Amino acid sequence: MNPQIIEEGRKNAIISYYTLIGTVVAIVSNSDKKNPYASFHIRQALGLNTMFIALAVIVSYFDNWMISSAFYVFFAVLWFFGLSNAFQCEYQPIPIVGEFFQKLFKSL
Repeated sequence: MNPQIIEEGRKNAIISYYTLIGTVVAIVSNSDKKNPYASFHIRQALGLNTMFIALAVIVSYFDNWMISSAFYVFFAVLWFFGLSNAFQCEYQPIPIVGEFFQKLFKSL
């Protein structure tokens, strides 16, 4: 991918990983000029955020700190991987679920 395209979309890519609000801000910022690099990371972040919320509802029914801890560690690792890729200007999907998010949110 062209380094100029990556540099133009880098800010939105980084913003998208900061909670669901950051993802919405990045989607709105990227709506005028569809940057493919920013769109890639927005899809990854949106998938992580929606999956986190959906699974958090299920995990909240368990009253076990081991399950909750494993849940948070799993998402922290995925979130850190995606954010570090955005900072390092890499175009690499998140492990395990990244390709699924790309297919699911391909309209963004």
